[in-house]
Amino acid sequence: MDEVMAAAEIADYLGVTRQRVAVLVDRADFPEPIAHLSVGRVWRTSDVRKWAAQRPNRIQEDEQQ
Repeated sequence: MDEVMAAAEIADYLGVTRQRVAVLVDRADFPEPIAHLSVGRVWRTSDVRKWAAQRPNRIQEDEQQ
């Protein structure tokens, strides 16, 4: 079974706020969630890690503007 992440785990992994995650997950280039649960959307951990690896410095840069 794949590991999954919700917004709080993505925020911890990326080192950003949950508010920043709310912006990031709505971007066209962010992976699609694999499920919409009553607690919110969840993403495959491997998809989030791959996405983050492709933009190592840009995730936090946009937050500081």
